[in-house]
Amino acid sequence: MSSVAFELEEATIDEIHRAFESGDLTSRELVERYLERIDAYDRAGPELNSVILVNDRAADRAAELDAEFEESGEFTGPLHGIPVLVKDALETADMPTSFGAKAFEDYVAERDAAVVARLREAGAIILAKTTLPDWATSWFGFSSIAGRTKNPYAPDRDPGGSSSGTGAAVAANLGAVGIGTDCGGSIRVPASFDNLVGFRVTPGLISRAGVNPLVSHQDTAGPMTRTVRETALLLDVLVGYDEADPLTAVTELRRVDGSYVDQLRTDALRGARIGVVRDAFGDDANAAPVNRVIEGALAAMRHSGAVLVDPVELPNLGDHLSRTMLYVLQSKRDINDFLAERDVPVDTVEELYETGQYHELLDLFVAFVEDGPEDLEDNLEYWRSRMAQYAFQREILSAFAEHDLDAMVYPDVQVIPPTETEIREGTYETMTFPTNTLIASQSLCTAMSVPAGFTDDGLPVGIEFLGRPFDEPTLIRLGYSFEQATHHRRPPETTPPLSE
Repeated sequence: MSSVAFELEEATIDEIHRAFESGDLTSRELVERYLERIDAYDRAGPELNSVILVNDRAADRAAELDAEFEESGEFTGPLHGIPVLVKDALETADMPTSFGAKAFEDYVAERDAAVVARLREAGAIILAKTTLPDWATSWFGFSSIAGRTKNPYAPDRDPGGSSSGTGAAVAANLGAVGIGTDCGGSIRVPASFDNLVGFRVTPGLISRAGVNPLVSHQDTAGPMTRTVRETALLLDVLVGYDEADPLTAVTELRRVDGSYVDQLRTDALRGARIGVVRDAFGDDANAAPVNRVIEGALAAMRHSGAVLVDPVELPNLGDHLSRTMLYVLQSKRDINDFLAERDVPVDTVEELYETGQYHELLDLFVAFVEDGPEDLEDNLEYWRSRMAQYAFQREILSAFAEHDLDAMVYPDVQVIPPTETEIREGTYETMTFPTNTLIASQSLCTAMSVPAGFTDDGLPVGIEFLGRPFDEPTLIRLGYSFEQATHHRRPPETTPPLSE
């Protein structure tokens, strides 16, 4: 077959497209090779268990795109023939969508989620649906439909959640790029744990239509990739107004000169003012390996010409995070409203809870079903928390203004990826897990996780760039400059190239 010379592992969108143009590779061959890796490493080998199901039509769609390219000599769009891994929180009309829940194993949506539709319009192939904890309600990779998903860098450890399957699968080169969703950090936690780039846009820039909610005004889908350039390519496809999602009206406020890809600059760190949020660093033995990696990342930024403002204080950070947390208050209502609009096998989360149709480790799911209010309109605690989010955002923006910052940085998560045993024994739980991704989510800001390096034990660590609302271009510039200066991305040793 003609694709023998093409190196699949770590291949970028640009490299794939050059291989198409040179005739060294077809989209169908590419799909088949990714499916071989899924069989070898997700179903066998380390048994990552990151894929819920593959798209039976992926190879046929790839063949159609190959024929169109052969006839016209032109790509159908910027993602022509690119196999994409999609978190099973996004509805697909041609294959089931489970939302991570066993009870929804056979549910098929009437239409694609807006994100899926945009991917297809850009020429992408939906290769597979990936695992997530039921309804995206955990930082960890356990679900009632799939069981446990493993971290490809250390299979005894967790890949992070809730976009656990996308994180593990993209890291292991089971697809070209991936899509996750992020409410409190569900893109950036697995990006950190799996050595990926993960981007959270300002809520509303990417349509939420057809995506399972958790806290609706915080929710967003977004890219999970191996490079910053591929993240920018995906943002150019995904960002835009959608009449099916009123929140996307905020796209009128976005600030980007040209495309997101146009923002890529290797020298963007030179002269950039970066605030170091020391309040977000852990201070115990479990945080020490992460802190050592982050200190190295900060040194690399300084070496690249960045001006580090260290420290930048966010007073009462812990109190802000506590006051702005809405998952227990809001998630039950939002998921039930989502279900009420669909012909689904189970009508409410209460029914799932009462019949035991959820994974036993989902403490957040249990908390909001048991304690979440039925009606939010007159719930004073809820409205206090909503107002507190904007107060938190003002506190962050005040720090940007006071120190004339371009971005703030801190570790995505204060600790290394937990082991399966630590999670099962309750050492770490979703309700108390020390993740800093909540900062951006609960202040309605934008944020980006970029690989920062590895611990002495070979575990990935991500550094988070926090940006102002609608300032995604600055994060793209800074993240790309850091990536190009450090090159911390490397594939896991548990999933090596397959012999041809």
